[in-house]
Amino acid sequence: MDVRANHRQQEILDALRQAGGSMRVQAIAATLKVTDETVRRNLRGLARDGLVEKTHGGVRLQGAADNAHEAEGDFHQRFGKKTAAKRRIAKTVADMIPDGSSLFLDIGSTTAHIADALRERRGLLIVTNSVYVAWRLATENDNRVFMAGGELRAHDGGAFGHDAMEFAANFNTDYAVFSSAGITAAAGFSLFDLEEARFSRLIMKNAGRRIIAADASKFGVEAPIVIGEPSLVDCLVTEAAPPPDILAAAEKWGMEIVVSDPG
Repeated sequence: MDVRANHRQQEILDALRQAGGSMRVQAIAATLKVTDETVRRNLRGLARDGLVEKTHGGVRLQGAADNAHEAEGDFHQRFGKKTAAKRRIAKTVADMIPDGSSLFLDIGSTTAHIADALRERRGLLIVTNSVYVAWRLATENDNRVFMAGGELRAHDGGAFGHDAMEFAANFNTDYAVFSSAGITAAAGFSLFDLEEARFSRLIMKNAGRRIIAADASKFGVEAPIVIGEPSLVDCLVTEAAPPPDILAAAEKWGMEIVVSDPG
């Protein structure tokens, strides 16, 4: 517990961490089952101590956005890491998706490599909130690309927010391919970013076959925000066999694990 925070303030800090670093006042009040005024009164003390930063209608942990970005690095840093593993995974996923399919691709660096691998496919209908994915596939082989609107984030080239969510809700795709920052037997699949998790949850509801593409460095890592029920994921594609606890959990979830061919 932070020594500068009283019990109620500590509950607020814990709620903010669970939510990925930021929440609206009303959401905090509902989570803790207290009044909005109780939350605001305690937030004033937390703000004075430099633990939180007030935003329009809400609050965030001091440095929360920066910390999340530091935890993963920006898109270009992530894209250039573990490229051999990501390309193997990308080829395997691309082989699963036939010409003429509809699919969603998220903003992850592994899914960016998948977009590159999909350039050999024809007649795809792609839904994405990633500028990189849209750029790589929009002019290829009679593809149709639908790009979510809204403000593009500088660190990952992803579009998020209310407009992006409304846009994504219009589509039911044959496939959806997601990235994950962490994979554990206890928590399933998790991310560092709340907006990204919310977007993924929405897409999962409207997709036929849901695929997580993640390299083995994600095994045993638990990021703060769970994407959704792991049983909703149909397939995990990776380049190395997961540890025994994740293998056992995958069997319980009814999820297929595909290890990409090293060749």
